[in-house]
Amino acid sequence: MSNKTEEKFDAIVIGAGQGGGPLAGAMARAGWSTAIIEKKHVGGTCVNVGCTPTKTIIASGRVAYLAKRAADYGVNTGNIRVDIAKVRERKRSIVESFRNGSRKGLEKNEGLELIFGEASFSGPKSVQVHTNDGNSRNLTAEKIFINTGGRPTQPRISGLDEVPILDNETIMELDVVPEHLFVIGGGYIGLEFGQLFRRLGSNVTIVQRGKQLLAREDDDVAEEVTNILEDDGIEVLLQTQAQKVEHSNGQIHLTVTGERKLTGSHLLIAAGRVPNTDQLNLNAAGVETDKRGFVNVNERLETTAPGIYAIGDVKGGPQFTHISYDDYRLLRTNLLEKGNATTKDRLVPYTVFIDPQLGRVGMSERQAREQGYNIRVAKIPMTYVARALEVDETRGLMKAIVHADTDQILGCAILSIEGGEVMSVIQVAMMGKLPYTAFRDGVFAHPTLAESLNTLFGRVDA
Repeated sequence: MSNKTEEKFDAIVIGAGQGGGPLAGAMARAGWSTAIIEKKHVGGTCVNVGCTPTKTIIASGRVAYLAKRAADYGVNTGNIRVDIAKVRERKRSIVESFRNGSRKGLEKNEGLELIFGEASFSGPKSVQVHTNDGNSRNLTAEKIFINTGGRPTQPRISGLDEVPILDNETIMELDVVPEHLFVIGGGYIGLEFGQLFRRLGSNVTIVQRGKQLLAREDDDVAEEVTNILEDDGIEVLLQTQAQKVEHSNGQIHLTVTGERKLTGSHLLIAAGRVPNTDQLNLNAAGVETDKRGFVNVNERLETTAPGIYAIGDVKGGPQFTHISYDDYRLLRTNLLEKGNATTKDRLVPYTVFIDPQLGRVGMSERQAREQGYNIRVAKIPMTYVARALEVDETRGLMKAIVHADTDQILGCAILSIEGGEVMSVIQVAMMGKLPYTAFRDGVFAHPTLAESLNTLFGRVDA
């Protein structure tokens, strides 16, 4: 291709996700001519098929749950009926609003061109774009940023290619509540959807090949999560492998470990995600990946190719929206503000939006012990929390890990009503290097969930 056909930019961003979009806007405002290429929708996984739609539908599930429990609070209601079409419409409306807002935010930047199409590298500093309107463009830039995210992976199950399956996107477009939903995978996505559809009226079976749900969590936390889901009426099968699946007479027939045969109506695959790197032609740019296809980066998000960076889920590691956004801030600091930010020692908070929520930050007990820390562990059940008793939400527990030599908080797991919010309070203390005694001795408003931190950190000395 001759140089006359090449379009030169200062920066190219491949993917308009929660890191790529803000980064492109910041570079354009700094005077960089910038192209951002998006295959389908602005906003990435989070806005379109992740956080925004799932948490919107989960809110409907919680209302259904509380409505069914109304008598526990002395409130009598009639029959509870879920209008799944209305639930879906509410979700679509909010997604459309967020998506359009993200797109308008990009388009208002001078010096920024939003291109819809599929990009692949044609050289170390060049990208070819097959646009959605059928044309082809050749772009070059000294700085290129990969923000292509990931997609659901399909496990190796005999017959899987021959049966109708759902993933985290298509399950939110159902126009019926499944009679019996099978969930393959005991991670965040599987648990959130499993509990959601149980609350909407489905029978639910979760099939997890590992010894516990939420593999990265401590055993006691995972066990309590399992208890909560089973209390909701969900069947949880641990150390169980899905071996074969068939579809006949409108039913899903699933064979699992021990030749046990299960029959249901719908099948959700939530067994992990793979990066969207297979169509990028990374070899042409000299960008290396790990064996799973995730882009290798250093602490400054630089790939193995000079001038090429990767941000968000495509680089592996923690796959959370807030981490993608922090990746953007890191690059903004280094490239536009001449700073020296790195991912070293970055706290990675997250919340699993089951109910009660699981908020997590820092080290688990298992991680702290494996790394040789001298620790003390504080733990209380939610039945010790006055606020939880008052609102009749006593499922779950609070757990904190403290460095025995320095009194610094190393991490926490808050499995409680609004667990993510309570976890964030502890995270702020960790960011400020406060000792655990600040919580033990602090004065919090009564009766709040935050007040329970007096009780939790008082147990460090127990």
